[in-house]
Amino acid sequence: MRKRQRFRVAILVFHHESNTFVDGETGRIHFEEDLLASGDSMKKELGKAPHEAGGFFKVLQEEGIEAVPVFAARAYAFGVVTTDAFAELVAQMLDELKAAGPIDGVLAAAHGFVFGETHRDGAGHWLSQVREMIGPEKPLIATLDPHTNLSPEMVRATDALVAYRTNPHVDQWETGERAARLMVRTLRGEIMPTQTAAFPPMAINILCQNTSESPLKDLYEWASILDTEPSVLSQSILFGFSYADVPTMGPSVVVVTDGNLALAERLTRGMAEDMWSRREQFVPAPLDVQQAFNEVLVSGDRILLLDMGDNVGAGAPGHGTHLLKELQGRRIGSSLIFLHDPDSVGQAVEAGVGASLELRLGGVCDGLHGRPVTAKCKVISLHDGRFEEFRVRYGGVVEFDQGRTAVVETDRGVTVMLTSRRVPPFSMEQLQSCGLNPGDFKVFAVKGVIAPLATYGPVVDRVIPVNTPGVTCAELKLLPFHSRRKPMFPFEANFHWEPAEVVTGHPLGIPLQPFEGGDTGPLPSSTPLLSHA
Repeated sequence: MRKRQRFRVAILVFHHESNTFVDGETGRIHFEEDLLASGDSMKKELGKAPHEAGGFFKVLQEEGIEAVPVFAARAYAFGVVTTDAFAELVAQMLDELKAAGPIDGVLAAAHGFVFGETHRDGAGHWLSQVREMIGPEKPLIATLDPHTNLSPEMVRATDALVAYRTNPHVDQWETGERAARLMVRTLRGEIMPTQTAAFPPMAINILCQNTSESPLKDLYEWASILDTEPSVLSQSILFGFSYADVPTMGPSVVVVTDGNLALAERLTRGMAEDMWSRREQFVPAPLDVQQAFNEVLVSGDRILLLDMGDNVGAGAPGHGTHLLKELQGRRIGSSLIFLHDPDSVGQAVEAGVGASLELRLGGVCDGLHGRPVTAKCKVISLHDGRFEEFRVRYGGVVEFDQGRTAVVETDRGVTVMLTSRRVPPFSMEQLQSCGLNPGDFKVFAVKGVIAPLATYGPVVDRVIPVNTPGVTCAELKLLPFHSRRKPMFPFEANFHWEPAEVVTGHPLGIPLQPFEGGDTGPLPSSTPLLSHA
């Protein structure tokens, strides 16, 4: 008898977080600048990285299953992905998958919310395309960032969805391992993944998305009880990504059981009801700029100021000056702030190290994030902007490139790191690679909310989120939503909801039903997300 060859599992990665309020588009060049690879080059980039794919490769190797690196595309959060770029990337992914030869299953690292000009539910589209290509009998298991705006199409296309359980995100590798183990057990016929999802009509403010603090911590502790149930294979809580004007904006819950649909539905409803019951706890009251700096002035602590409205990790431009203006005007002293400002970098480079010059800092594109701040500056140092971070940080990225970088000091004692490219402030190597010692600063002003805490939390005494104006502001009611669900808390407050029905995932062996109506435009706000597949 001919010996059966070992299982082959294809690995796909498509990461982008699309902010629909950003005045700018994400093109193919943005992926090329970050990560766009296939085959062996993909494995070289991600095989040992603190990323879901790293977890995929590790488990499959341990279990004697061939991991087939197929395609990886990743770009920093920014505006919607252009029609051409999205079509090209999906076509390239599918071509590479076809060329990979016979496979027995697919492990996909899908951030979860990519918004294309013509495919508003980008992840739902490409996962459905993968399902159509591999057929109904092969398992498709995907990992998700909890900032996913989950769609019914994503649930219906997959056999299991597994989300990170930490924010700041420090468990990407472990999430990849959990998903890969589900794949191994499925291929061996040990389990039959059966998933359901529910979508409470509410928003979880980004300021309440720290998984180590209440109220989200309490929600996770409640859900973790499900892990003790033998028939439960996975449970996931998704916060959603609020900076997207789409009907799927908002949180969701997913439960995967071993062939027990009734149990999955019951537990999904329970998780959704628990989330809904806590909805008022997810509406914070953050400090505005003036209130925050009043706190700084009376504090002797080393402080981290979070520029919420210009959150680079959520797609903001990174040139906001609201905090810089206050740092200058109030003479805070030894402080550090980051600005994406290629023009000022160029002027500093031309002037040279040690030179003094007047710069118009930040405020590059619009007045929403603040006007340029004119300051007399001394060029302290110049750098190529490349650094590495081997600890688990933003998206499992190891190699960073913020382009030509200038460190300048203003006449008011503010140190400004000027970068040519937007890079989220998620690594202490960003400072140290430019000769900066974090111990030299009393105040750090960084453009993020939760993710920077993994880096800056250990070196500060106090964290102050600041509700600055911008495309990622904390006050969601100020953002121009047109396509979100209605009613939705806290936009609308007084209405009743209960998860009477849930969305069911793809049952192995049954063809995927096409999504009625396509996804070439926003769904009406009245479209029910809670419906049977």
